[in-house]
Amino acid sequence: MDVLYHIIIALAVLAASPFILLKMTLDPAFAKDVRARLAGGGDAPKLTGPIWIHASSVGEVRAAKLMIQALKRLSPPPEIALSTFTRTGFELAREDGLEPAFRMPPDSPLWLGPLFGRLNPSVLVLVEAELWPGLLRACHKRGVPVVLVNGRLSQKSLGRYRLARPVFRWITAGVRAFAMRGEADAQRLLKLGIERDRVWVTGNVKFDQPTPAVQETAKEDGEPLVVFGSTRPGDEAIVLKALKLLSQDIPRLRAVIAPRHMERLSEVESLLMAEGLAFKRLSEAGPADPPPGEILLLDRLGELASFYPRAQVAFVGGSFDPGIGGHNILEPAAAGVPVVFGKQMHSFEEEARLLIASGGGIALEHPEDLHPTLRRLLADADERNRRGARARETVLQHRGSVDRNVELIARFRLSPAAKIMPGVRTIS
Repeated sequence: MDVLYHIIIALAVLAASPFILLKMTLDPAFAKDVRARLAGGGDAPKLTGPIWIHASSVGEVRAAKLMIQALKRLSPPPEIALSTFTRTGFELAREDGLEPAFRMPPDSPLWLGPLFGRLNPSVLVLVEAELWPGLLRACHKRGVPVVLVNGRLSQKSLGRYRLARPVFRWITAGVRAFAMRGEADAQRLLKLGIERDRVWVTGNVKFDQPTPAVQETAKEDGEPLVVFGSTRPGDEAIVLKALKLLSQDIPRLRAVIAPRHMERLSEVESLLMAEGLAFKRLSEAGPADPPPGEILLLDRLGELASFYPRAQVAFVGGSFDPGIGGHNILEPAAAGVPVVFGKQMHSFEEEARLLIASGGGIALEHPEDLHPTLRRLLADADERNRRGARARETVLQHRGSVDRNVELIARFRLSPAAKIMPGVRTIS
């Protein structure tokens, strides 16, 4: 099946090559990205027995950073190499000093063979759901144990994988440990035929993110601030409608909008101008906070987290679209901010359940509910503060995943054939 997979991929790339070349000609940014991926393996360091961590994009890199920091506290500290799939993930890794870092090359023996020759990893750690068949099969053949951490498997994904269960089991044959975020994720994995002794529930690494100090004085003394984080196509129309209605009741309301992808900035600016809303880009603004009655559009990576602690309430995007399934709601929760989101949260199913149960999160049935929900929270300081405190407490109560995952990684690094992991919570 390995040969068949690579033949299919080669034929697919050959068939798509005219379109790829055309897009590279018309889109310099896309061309640069393709060249970076093709050259990524050559940028990998020459190491012997490192822990190789692969994190696809920005969110996964942030989770990987927490584990890298913990792994470096081991004695002796292991060598660690980090690969990313996206350009933004790679840039964040470089900015955060997570070196050595490199872009993951194509999933083909032509690139993977030399890459394994340079790294010679003792264990491969996949963050969340990066299951590349060529990469996993290469690890399986070389006897390199693979540990999937912060794993998640939605009901929708389960349905897809069930249609090709033998292929899924072939791809994941070399994964020695699936460290899943929640019990529901683990149970779905078992339904695909994965052996029970390969499945753990270790919690969500993102609960272990540093919790910023709650800035109550800044929240209550200044003009109200609402943060709209990780917005996706379709979210901005909902957000801007809510903002226009809110501004009628609160003329000096301030807002921050952070598109999930920076390449959409011009699109979001056009929407803001069409609605006649005053805004500035963060890179052009003087003060870090938007002035009363204006909107700040974040145009730099890594800035969103600094605005959550100053907000009265936060909305997290990607949560009205079932094709996306939501984004990180733990970041504002950790800052002691009540979190509002749509009901389509299958990518953050357990986190949404916990926040809703505690009262720290509010799930909206319909987009039209955004305005009245924000208006109620902004008008009621007692409810707002109570929900914010419960959101933060929920995060604090579920910390510890990083240590459990690090223990798991360390065991497989030292003993690739390990099957039993004391101290890590297993499913029943």
